[in-house]
Amino acid sequence: MGIRVGVIRGNGIGPEITQATLRVLEATDLEFEWVPVAIGDEGVEQYGHPLPQESVRLLKELKLAIKAPLLVDKFKGRLYCEHEDGSVGVYPSLNNAIRRELGLYVCPRPIRGFKGISGAYEDLDVHIMREITEDVYSGIEHMVGDCAAECIKLTTRKAALRVAEYSFDYARKNGRKKVTCVHKANAVSMADGLFLACFREVAAKNPDIPSDDFMVDATAYYLAKCPEKFDVIVASNQYGDILSDLAAGLVGSLGLAPGANVGENGEIVVEASHGAAPDIAGRGIANPIALILSGALLLRHIGRCDQAERVERAVREVLNERVSLTPDLGGTGTTMGVAEAIVGRM
Repeated sequence: MGIRVGVIRGNGIGPEITQATLRVLEATDLEFEWVPVAIGDEGVEQYGHPLPQESVRLLKELKLAIKAPLLVDKFKGRLYCEHEDGSVGVYPSLNNAIRRELGLYVCPRPIRGFKGISGAYEDLDVHIMREITEDVYSGIEHMVGDCAAECIKLTTRKAALRVAEYSFDYARKNGRKKVTCVHKANAVSMADGLFLACFREVAAKNPDIPSDDFMVDATAYYLAKCPEKFDVIVASNQYGDILSDLAAGLVGSLGLAPGANVGENGEIVVEASHGAAPDIAGRGIANPIALILSGALLLRHIGRCDQAERVERAVREVLNERVSLTPDLGGTGTTMGVAEAIVGRM
């Protein structure tokens, strides 16, 4: 039996880039068993809920999954997930619900430039560790009368320590040279101050890895001006979300930015950093590289770095040669054309 991996095909361009990703992964020396997981529209059709507990249980059993972008209603800021013990989880979005129902807590997003594609940023190599359980995405918000709204920025010591520890472990395992904490503690002294204090506590226990910290606004400036200042960045939920998209824009496209969601017990759900792009769905022109590179992250997670490197090297060759590029990168190639070009170089 092959490696069992859950597959959430998503909406919009999701099924197209999923097909391309599975094609590339099947070209490695590994055998896979792709297990469909009903989430989003498929969850509603099969179980009457966008995140059915049947799918949550399946993902917990598999521990490995590939998730394409999802297009769902915003549920007016609330998605309710009823559990077998009678408790109810309340979440601001489907993606947030998936992460928290599965106990995923950090989203590593390695953003790299590519020769022939990224121009002045072809040497950019920044790995952003985004905390994904708290901050202003916690869903704790309410109206104050008719004239104001309040949103809570949640930071707990447990979550801040956990993501900082992951960041230093990631740096050590991947041969990275520095970890930078991004914050705005001068203005958000309690919430960001706690995040920074926890980072410094963890940094003191990892003296072999240099560390520093930057304000989030200064980080955005220096990412654009001199990105070589950064190596591994650890950030709270919103800052990490914004900075990873900024970095993707600098290297040329969100279609080049992989990502993953990692839990404490070996769980990983890999995903592209971009959305479902319904405006180009079904046309076969979506860039699959972000999800393909996310598939390589899954391979690294299960210890098959050799196969991950085959995929990543083939992607670099295709981009460097500027063959079969999709329209977002200035080409006229197709989604499956990109996949086949990558396979041809593996």
